[in-house]
Amino acid sequence: MKALLEKKENNRAHFTVEIPEENFEEALQKAYLKNRHRFNIPGFRKGKAPRKIIEMNYGKEIFYEEAINLILPDAYTEAIEELKLEPVDAPEVDIEEIEKGKPIIAKFEVVVKPEVKLGDYKSIEIEKVEYNVTDEHIEEELRIVQERNARILDAGDRPVKEGDILTIDYAGFIDGEQFPGGTAEGQQLEIGSGQFIPGFEDQLVGKNKGEEVEITVTFPEDYHVEDLKGKEATFKVKIHEIKEKELPELDDEFAKDVSEFDTLEEYKQSIRERLEKDFKHKEEIDNENNLLEKVMEICEVDIPDVMIENQLENELKEFDYRMRMQGLNLEQYLQFTNTTLDSLKAQLMPMAAKRVKGDLVLEAIAKAENIEVSEEDIDKELEKMAESYGQENKEGFIENMKKGDLSFMNTPILNEKVIELLKANAKFI
Repeated sequence: MKALLEKKENNRAHFTVEIPEENFEEALQKAYLKNRHRFNIPGFRKGKAPRKIIEMNYGKEIFYEEAINLILPDAYTEAIEELKLEPVDAPEVDIEEIEKGKPIIAKFEVVVKPEVKLGDYKSIEIEKVEYNVTDEHIEEELRIVQERNARILDAGDRPVKEGDILTIDYAGFIDGEQFPGGTAEGQQLEIGSGQFIPGFEDQLVGKNKGEEVEITVTFPEDYHVEDLKGKEATFKVKIHEIKEKELPELDDEFAKDVSEFDTLEEYKQSIRERLEKDFKHKEEIDNENNLLEKVMEICEVDIPDVMIENQLENELKEFDYRMRMQGLNLEQYLQFTNTTLDSLKAQLMPMAAKRVKGDLVLEAIAKAENIEVSEEDIDKELEKMAESYGQENKEGFIENMKKGDLSFMNTPILNEKVIELLKANAKFI
């Protein structure tokens, strides 16, 4: 088989493949054997007619299409390997010449992975992100634990105040007409939580149990339901219950109740240590992300639309998975937010484009620096996986994993090695 690259421009490769006559003859025979049972030829039992007889009755081209379908995939695969092309989409093919006894001439056109023009990625200066644990952070963590362990008590006959938990019925109207999704009964609402539209909760402060209240609010311009953005609405609200939280005292007894520590100071110190560890991890992630953003800014690449579209499909699958973890599927989310699939795709498109560019840039740097994934790298990653999965028999786990295809590990490991190189050369100010 001969492959000739005619041109490669605008992320599209055009090449010609010449398939030898003997290969085509072999494919014709396979096509005959696969399809001979379909033909009824007088004088022969069904499926027993010789190929030559079938061709005489139905034309010599009767098996051409099937033979081409059998031979083209391997010819295409062999050609892109020989020409060192990296397709990112299915090819378009045109059979330019096909005749028994002669080579088959096939022309291919396919979108290929773009070339990246790298900038000076070893001379990046970037502002270093630092997160420090303060007393306010400790107090906020304690407040959250207090809230979690609070007692909910009836507030009696006093008016509503900040922090109260109400049980309410409400009905929303725009221009005197009730609108979908604006009505509920027995709804719990914590005043000050920001759970409802801005201004809604504030107008309930000072009201009493059993009171019916009329509230006027304006939906934000960025509200998730398109038909309600920026609209003024009136809500008729009835207050059924007013409850209040009784927070536990912050003392040694509190520490004993909510942790393994005997004193409040020990508990505070454990919170500080945990937050310092979390903040350190967040620092690393944010510094890496900021560095990658800077590197992508100085690199140029013309990304084919199909790569972004493919990544967008992956983003949608990830989004659907996150929704399912919260008890919704994608269709229910779209109905709940009154959003279309096209609108959601438009929101996810910038992230998809950024991820594609990031992957292409990291891959290009890896090639430029001759960075590769070694067996040792795979073994180290497998050990990490064994630990994260709590495998007692690490050796057995690693051995079993090595029996399968581990190619899925190559890109993440390669990217990590490139990021380490970028961090080692970057100047964090």
